[in-house]
Amino acid sequence: MLSSAMVFAQEKAEKPKDSAAVKTNRYGIRTGVDLFKIARSSYEKDYKGFEVVGDYRLTKKYYLAGEIGNENKTTDDDRLNFTTKGTYFKVGFDYNLYENWLDMENMVYIGMRYGVSAFSQTLNSYKIYNRYQYFTPTQTIESGEKFDGLSAQWVEVVAGVKAKIINNFYLGFSFRINKLVSNKKPDGFDNLYIPGFNRTYDGTFGAGFNYTLSYMIPIYKKKVPVKITN
Repeated sequence: MLSSAMVFAQEKAEKPKDSAAVKTNRYGIRTGVDLFKIARSSYEKDYKGFEVVGDYRLTKKYYLAGEIGNENKTTDDDRLNFTTKGTYFKVGFDYNLYENWLDMENMVYIGMRYGVSAFSQTLNSYKIYNRYQYFTPTQTIESGEKFDGLSAQWVEVVAGVKAKIINNFYLGFSFRINKLVSNKKPDGFDNLYIPGFNRTYDGTFGAGFNYTLSYMIPIYKKKVPVKITN
């Protein structure tokens, strides 16, 4: 009997137990800039742009997110040369698909935005359609006509990544597919480029991406127990 009791006690001592670790979830504001727009402004002479990005953690998985920026772009098309100037903002949410371990704060997310842009278009020059270009050269007309008070609204589907690099700094990138909801066009001209939306394709669709560096300002923390099975 004594021997059996000792064996039972030894087995009980060697049986794996569940231990608990504490995971700290930080909640705060993360803000930064789009590095791609800054770089593009330096090497592309016909483009100037700047964008501020930000998000705020609402729950374990959901983040309130948005962007605000401005663009000044001259487009030289086959028949048109025009300049677009304006500002925009987008607001929506991100949902983090990535399950972080302990104090990691990385994101692999999907989300949506609603975007609004106010801008102007300046028609610098245009070419008159010439059916017989071989015999007579195509004529270019200098215009300079400006169209003010233009606006557009759209929805975006977003997919992206944010990774913590050092302390509270994060690098990230995202891809966006856009669909116009409304588009105020000037008479006799089309909005071929919209700040924040980018180039329009088939009239209502667009696409874009950003590459961001951001910094998190922690506001409060929540400690969550995590079970670890040995």
